[in-house]
Amino acid sequence: MSSLAFSILFVSFFILSLLLRFWLSTRQLRHVMAHRGAVPANFAEKIPLAAHQKAADYTAAKIHFGLVSLLFSSAVLIGFTLLGGLQWLALALLPHTGNGITFQIALFIAFAAVSGVLDMPFDYYRQFVLEERFGFNKMSLGLWLGDAVKSTGLGLVLGLPLIWVVLQLMEKSGKLWWLYTWLVWLAFQLIMMVIAPTLIMPLFNKFEPLKDESLRQRIEGLMARVNFAAKGLFVMDGSKRSGHSNAFFYGFGANKRVVFFDTLVASLTGPEIEAVLAHELGHFKLRHNLKRMIVGSIVSLAFLALLGYLKNQAWFYSGLGFDPLPGVPSDAVALLLFMLVLPVFTFLFSPLTSISSRKHEFEADAFAATHTDARDLISALVKMYEENASTLTPDRLHSTFYDSHPPASIRIHQLNLAVR
Repeated sequence: MSSLAFSILFVSFFILSLLLRFWLSTRQLRHVMAHRGAVPANFAEKIPLAAHQKAADYTAAKIHFGLVSLLFSSAVLIGFTLLGGLQWLALALLPHTGNGITFQIALFIAFAAVSGVLDMPFDYYRQFVLEERFGFNKMSLGLWLGDAVKSTGLGLVLGLPLIWVVLQLMEKSGKLWWLYTWLVWLAFQLIMMVIAPTLIMPLFNKFEPLKDESLRQRIEGLMARVNFAAKGLFVMDGSKRSGHSNAFFYGFGANKRVVFFDTLVASLTGPEIEAVLAHELGHFKLRHNLKRMIVGSIVSLAFLALLGYLKNQAWFYSGLGFDPLPGVPSDAVALLLFMLVLPVFTFLFSPLTSISSRKHEFEADAFAATHTDARDLISALVKMYEENASTLTPDRLHSTFYDSHPPASIRIHQLNLAVR
């Protein structure tokens, strides 16, 4: 393939994905606002009109913000690739770093720094304007900045060693470097699953043991019924950042912990919390998380193999606006270009991920309905839809591309069948 042909292919997919994203967003906006005036019949007795309209307005605001963000990120993508932004970064760094591993690491750091600075105004607007407008933001500016500093520090401490290992493998381990890199990536993910509960997540949130004794007994009874062992039951101070709520468990092996947002504990009854947790436990008992990890690992292996081929093709670099520098390793450039353009070529396959995820959600709901009262899960979901301002009337096609969970009406309908 010539560099010109690859450039044309990239631009074609870029324009197609951009137009498709805009079309899907406008469909969602029209559909949600067309149904803003009335609560769907199957929710009419449970959700007030004012809450339904808030959800519609929140959805519309997120769409408008998302479109602006999409335009900006698309411009940044073209800037880094076809307009030579990555080439400029490399040329600016080279005189100060030499042409070895230091240069490649510095290129990653510079790319991340530029991307972070460009994203920061959007992150600020999302948190302190959009979320604030609808009553969900609970963060102070100091907490927001503190999170940014901690995230940056973690990226340096955890990410740089990983990048160094990958670059060393790319340079020194021969044609099968992508296979060795895949094994390293799998090991890194397992390590993160082990250390995240005790070392990383506590940097951002406080986790206190569940104090409600009656709720604890109820949850422990559920875990005994489904044969699930956890290291503890905890409440997380999610309310210091957001008014949204959720429940989850995390960790690996004997290190698993069950966590409830404090907002969830405050808003749901004991039976409702039990039902929500039963849904999450359903994912574990039905091995959804394991299946997703296996599929994700296979996909990552395929992409790394593809990168193993592309890194040796001159047209891959020049077709994306980068002219390899004589005597300078191009491994870091190959990784960055691949990460930049991969979403452009894979967006059309998004529904495949959504279909699989929705299947798992239905199965987890069925599991919860078997081990708890389905009516409690219905009640909990309705409350969570209202409190999180989730639209009850999404556009079908938009939902197919973007939503990992089934639309509210379909999900509640399936649970009502279990009640009957």
